[in-house]
Amino acid sequence: MSLPELEPHHVEPLAALFIEPAVRAALIEDLGRAGDITTEATIPAAAKARVVIRAREDGRIAGLDCARTAFRLMDPALRVAVQKPDGSDVMPGDIVAAIEGNARAIITGERVALNFMGHLSGVATATRALARAVEGTKARICCTRKTTPGLRALEKYAVRAGGGMNHRFGLDDAVLIKDNHIAIAGGVRAAIESARARAGHMVKIEVEVDTLDQLEEVMGIGCEVVLLDNMSPDTLRKAVKIVGGRAITEASGRVTVETVGAIAATGVDLISSGWITHSAPCLDLGLDFDSLTAS
Repeated sequence: MSLPELEPHHVEPLAALFIEPAVRAALIEDLGRAGDITTEATIPAAAKARVVIRAREDGRIAGLDCARTAFRLMDPALRVAVQKPDGSDVMPGDIVAAIEGNARAIITGERVALNFMGHLSGVATATRALARAVEGTKARICCTRKTTPGLRALEKYAVRAGGGMNHRFGLDDAVLIKDNHIAIAGGVRAAIESARARAGHMVKIEVEVDTLDQLEEVMGIGCEVVLLDNMSPDTLRKAVKIVGGRAITEASGRVTVETVGAIAATGVDLISSGWITHSAPCLDLGLDFDSLTAS
């Protein structure tokens, strides 16, 4: 009996402005000074082909617009037909998309297209694993700034495709006071009060703590979010009770598929993971020749 088809997890597409420069740079890097000399030597200039991107393993898809951009930068006339949009779950053998048109353009754009799709689908798949492990709790999985330089917007998009949510995108969109800020500022009160005096009315203040004593001090001063760093589930449970709904609680540190369920069961609001962006395995996707087509 075949399994029912799952509805894709909806994710709003990224604007082309975020995608095209990264993909263009990757193609320029790959083409070098002389272009694809192998393809030009072996495939006739007028040859037309149809190929498919096929999943080799279970996962969640992200990055199709990057692949589409890679192929269309090589030849705007290439036709890309998507069968499994971003946010879709795939099994080995599933066809994700079909590409048809000039064979040289397809083969030359192949590696860049698959590099982006494999990496971003890997991020989405890793996020999906954590999100599924906390189902039935109120906790949401979120990412961090531990991203590949130049690819942050793409990787954070992939987190959303995997069912997670985004933490701050950069140093400029929220205040996150960490241990070094506190040490240099002269204490947690000085750090929070300085931040409150400087931040605009739309900017939230989050403070990182790693002990319950620090948490008690922070809650006595006040902030919008507390980052509970590297705490055991028992300590997290006590921390959530101390906060008592006066701030958003975020747990981080030692987050894996095996541990995230116990972390979520403590009642925290958010669980942040750097692993889903900096260490997620690439999802194995391949480009398979399907047929030659008429000129």
